[in-house]
Amino acid sequence: MCDYSLHLVTTRPAKVADKLITTRFNISTTRGFAEVGEPNVAVCVRPGTEIAFENDVEYYDVWGSSLGHKLGQKIARFRQLNQDPLSHHDALEFPDGQIVLLTRLCEGQHATVLQLPATLPATNVVDEENRNSIVAYSGGQRGRSEALALMAFPLGPDDCA
Repeated sequence: MCDYSLHLVTTRPAKVADKLITTRFNISTTRGFAEVGEPNVAVCVRPGTEIAFENDVEYYDVWGSSLGHKLGQKIARFRQLNQDPLSHHDALEFPDGQIVLLTRLCEGQHATVLQLPATLPATNVVDEENRNSIVAYSGGQRGRSEALALMAFPLGPDDCA
């Protein structure tokens, strides 16, 4: 995802093996990820994406101190802290449990997208009419195996009992 403050910045979704750099975008006050060589395009990362940094991650404290603090971590998982549309919510969670807002990362850090979160393939949606006809056919009683079969292999309008 891309933080609310990047709505005026060109964006694209992250891909596995993307080479990223932490940057501050010209028309925004926030920092985030850009592809190396594409400093004006924000790379939007989905929650659950795993990222590896070349060096220990550095971040600014709450007051924006010019001295970066080192976390002693190079691997992180992207997540969102809250859904308030007017606050920063993009963050990185590290193996030791530390969480840092993306906008607090020091600029110029290089990272690689290791893995995107798993996505479920599109599934057939059983409409209520088909579901009711199956229940009616079984006399209103469904055993465990029938219920599981219905979930895995829903009947379509052309199927007959």
